[in-house]
Amino acid sequence: MPAYNAAATLQASMDSVFAQTHADVELVVIDDCSKDASWDIVQSMAAREPRLVSIRMACNGGVAAARNAGIEAATGTHIAFLDSDDRWLPDKLAQQLAHMRATGTFISYTAYSRFGESGGELSIVRPPAEVSYADMLKSNRIGNLTGLYDRALGDGRFQRIGHEDYVFWLAMVRRAGIARRVPNPEPLAEYLVRNGSLSADKRKAAQWQWNIYRNVEGIGRVRAAWYFAHYAAIAVGKRR
Repeated sequence: MPAYNAAATLQASMDSVFAQTHADVELVVIDDCSKDASWDIVQSMAAREPRLVSIRMACNGGVAAARNAGIEAATGTHIAFLDSDDRWLPDKLAQQLAHMRATGTFISYTAYSRFGESGGELSIVRPPAEVSYADMLKSNRIGNLTGLYDRALGDGRFQRIGHEDYVFWLAMVRRAGIARRVPNPEPLAEYLVRNGSLSADKRKAAQWQWNIYRNVEGIGRVRAAWYFAHYAAIAVGKRR
């Protein structure tokens, strides 16, 4: 859990992790040199919760660097991600781990709800039951707050790039071959949509997507355009 000036939401996010029915969990919170009370909140929680590992970055390095520091510090057999303004529902990890064991899956994800800053639900995102690398090239189907991977697959790394979550899961699914959603299609996590967030800038998002096709994945112009057409169509469908 990376945190930067997250005092208003951090406690609820941490509480949602420790409220999991799968209790054998380690929460690594990485404070990215917050200027508010975030670090104090983390330290207060760590004093009464032994499952919390707190890290304070030496300098502000951004969310990719913070997540990578968390991956390096984690000691568990599986890794999941949760931002400091999002929340998990109590049975999220239990359902994912059970499904992964039953199916031999290395990467799991779930449906999730999108909420506005006023607290109202904006939409529910229900991804397909399974996705391949080719499917992921058409659209990111794994909400970062829902993704969980088995470290037997090998750890991934986040890049400091637009759509860093997408690039991470794209690489992980390519490595695994396939990722699967838990059978339950109902939301198991809650994602906060902030007003004026970078993800809300559709033009910039499109530029990032094209850059990923051409410069990260090394896809030729014609094939990249084919995938981009699918990306745009799916994006329009999501807004509708």
